[in-house]
Amino acid sequence: MSLPIMLGGVPIVLLAGAPDQSSEPLGGETVVRMSNGQGVKMSHWAKESGSISGQGWMPAGLDGLDYSQPLELRLALAECITGSALQVPLTSTPRPDAEPWCVALIGDTGQWAETPCSFADGVVTITPAAGATLYATYWYPVYQVFASKPPKSQSAGSHGWTINWEEA
Repeated sequence: MSLPIMLGGVPIVLLAGAPDQSSEPLGGETVVRMSNGQGVKMSHWAKESGSISGQGWMPAGLDGLDYSQPLELRLALAECITGSALQVPLTSTPRPDAEPWCVALIGDTGQWAETPCSFADGVVTITPAAGATLYATYWYPVYQVFASKPPKSQSAGSHGWTINWEEA
């Protein structure tokens, strides 16, 4: 069973449409040029933004939320960090209802196999796998977001909806 996307504690059920999810960096960054032309990237802050949309047999059911306040958004869009490290600091908070999980690339076979891991204080610790050359750590993020009441549409018995969000 897959986890539902949740906004403000309300799950978006499958009958409201299989959701399309996107997430992208939203940051206060720019590239500035030095007197010799060399580029330097300056970053003041970094957050996430994105959208969720769907079309299904029933509305998403989000009309009762207070959109004037930040809402908890639990995504079902996995984030991933791949590398050789056995301790991986996550770049966002994982959903409390889904633990992070790890896989290991075994030798030159190109086969990924699940490997045990634990999570504490924002860091995933991976149990080494025999013959592993690479590890991938996955998790579903949770954010505090600002969103507006979603625009809706209806035609021929199908309800459409879209939620645009920005991390608070």
